[in-house]
Amino acid sequence: MTEFTERETDRIIEMAWEDRTTFEAIHFQFGLEEQDVINIMRREMKPSSFKMWRKRVQGRKTKHEKLRSFSKGRFKCSRQKQITHNKISKR
Repeated sequence: MTEFTERETDRIIEMAWEDRTTFEAIHFQFGLEEQDVINIMRREMKPSSFKMWRKRVQGRKTKHEKLRSFSKGRFKCSRQKQITHNKISKR
């Protein structure tokens, strides 16, 4: 797996947390498969935060492009605020 800067890792985590950002969008931007994203989330987050995220996104239709019923909002919801310098607690 490719090594990412702290800023890129924070952006990957931010995108993974966003409900409307698909795993395909993360793959498009960073070349990561869904399992790679899961591994990054597991490594970078506290165990309780990772479990909460996994429970939330598992089977979520908006996280998989093929399961979506809408075509707009591929990368970001228009109503979502910009998050900069996202810092998620690390173990």
